[in-house]
Amino acid sequence: MFTVSVLKFKLISKSNKMRIKRFTAIMILLLSFSCQNRQVAPTSPESITSNTDKNGSELAVSFYRGTEHNHPTFAIWVEDLQGNFIETLFVTEYVATGVYGHADLGDEKWDNKPGEAQRPATLPYWLHKKGPLGDDEQIVPSPENPMPDAISGATPKGDFKLRTLATGQLPDKFRVLMEINQPWDWNEYWHNNRYPDNAEYKTSCQPALVYAVRVDENEKGREYFLNPIGHSHYDGSTGELFTDITTLTTAKDIVHKVSVTIEE
Repeated sequence: MFTVSVLKFKLISKSNKMRIKRFTAIMILLLSFSCQNRQVAPTSPESITSNTDKNGSELAVSFYRGTEHNHPTFAIWVEDLQGNFIETLFVTEYVATGVYGHADLGDEKWDNKPGEAQRPATLPYWLHKKGPLGDDEQIVPSPENPMPDAISGATPKGDFKLRTLATGQLPDKFRVLMEINQPWDWNEYWHNNRYPDNAEYKTSCQPALVYAVRVDENEKGREYFLNPIGHSHYDGSTGELFTDITTLTTAKDIVHKVSVTIEE
């Protein structure tokens, strides 16, 4: 009886080991599939241009999307090392024209059709940097006061390469900046009820993230990588830059990498 019991135990133990091995193999496959699913499939970068009919310093901006990329709005511009704005190189069409995919109906309601909307929380650092449009103090573009067609265009669907001209007089050393924002991307810190009475905050959620790099005009052909330097005001009421970005999560994964090269 003892021999039979030992034999049964050995058989059961062997059977359990086989089950554990099969379970482990299945879990590894599932985890592998999940990780593969999180990766962004490589695509050929979309080619876009701005300021093509003017003279100036030729710049190429290469953008590669991150795992959380989903049709973000962004602006790219140059400024001197003291932070003085020089000019906008490119801005996506929605913010450039003030016409969005969902029109503002008021009372925090949105139409399912495109239409006019004022969203100062979209790219507030750039908006305040570039300053007023026209003779009034309005800094947010509108259908009546849009950004020039030469520096605006449709939002690229994924990776892109922007070829552009800085038409202003650039100093030997300057900075290239990009501000990027994706609406309605909540997280545990920037949640729906953080500012419950602030309609502008609710169009942005996690604030816009600002990237920058210092560039030397004399080093043509060198690739410079932009890095995050802070986030914008949560509702766009000021042009302040907040250098602590620890509260941002998925917003950091909109961009995988972005670089700029001064063309030879």
